[in-house]
Amino acid sequence: MKLSKSIITGGAGFIGSNLTDHLVRIGHKVIILDNFVSGKKSNLSHHKKKDVKIIKTDISQNKNLDKHFKGADYVFHLAGLAEIIPSIKNPKKYFINNVNGTLNVLEASKKAKIKKFIYAASSSCYGTPKKFPTSETDKIDLKHPYAVTKFMGEELVMDYASLFRMPNISFRFFNVYGPRLNTSGQYSAVIGNFLSQIKRNKPLTIVGNGKQTRDFIHVDDLVFAFIKVIKSKYFNKIYNLGSGKRTSINSIAKIFGGKKKFIPYRPGEPKNSQANISKIKKELNWKPKISIEEGISKLVRN
Repeated sequence: MKLSKSIITGGAGFIGSNLTDHLVRIGHKVIILDNFVSGKKSNLSHHKKKDVKIIKTDISQNKNLDKHFKGADYVFHLAGLAEIIPSIKNPKKYFINNVNGTLNVLEASKKAKIKKFIYAASSSCYGTPKKFPTSETDKIDLKHPYAVTKFMGEELVMDYASLFRMPNISFRFFNVYGPRLNTSGQYSAVIGNFLSQIKRNKPLTIVGNGKQTRDFIHVDDLVFAFIKVIKSKYFNKIYNLGSGKRTSINSIAKIFGGKKKFIPYRPGEPKNSQANISKIKKELNWKPKISIEEGISKLVRN
């Protein structure tokens, strides 16, 4: 029996390395394409060479991706730049990485005639939503270059699906957390920040009054949605990928415990976010299983 072959762009990152673990567990041979700007070799060091092949390459620069895609069944395109403030400072860099990079990966996947192409889109395309929970058909409101470039990538993915009948899926991620979450850098997500602060015995920095809410989804739940979708008959679809619940930053701080320090609001950040996940629940028979309390307790223990 031929083993399934999966390509993960950005596979050495937080989400990519967790996905690698799951795919190897279900018997896939995994090829990682990563430029190691934010991905870490250590995230993959526990894998055997026969299961995981690591190729250092920049998908936005490399025009000769085709050779890596030969014989691939599934492509998970997770590579990209993912922070708001740096995107405002350097929009061109974000365009090259997130738009050109996606185009190169789509072209290589199209030639390889893959069975499913999964794109990591972002809930930042909703900007500051008026409706909660926010559904896939709600208004697109692009507030910064990061949101613009991730949404342009999604548009390309959907265009290729309809123009070339490619089996493409776009997942709009909400706030993903879990093991190997990036805890460095002043812009890392709130759970990453809290994790790093608690390990250094520093107070938890809360932006504004901490009453703003986010929809947090554990990386294991996210990965199970990936596994479900590659086995499904669906393609040319966009799905929200969140928990469907709103959690305030203050409640997150409370689960972590310890001292708190309030800092000023940052521009372009929504006050609230909550995914309407009824579409993915219905079509893929998927639902999140890990509660925020359980997910954070696990993180703090490890």
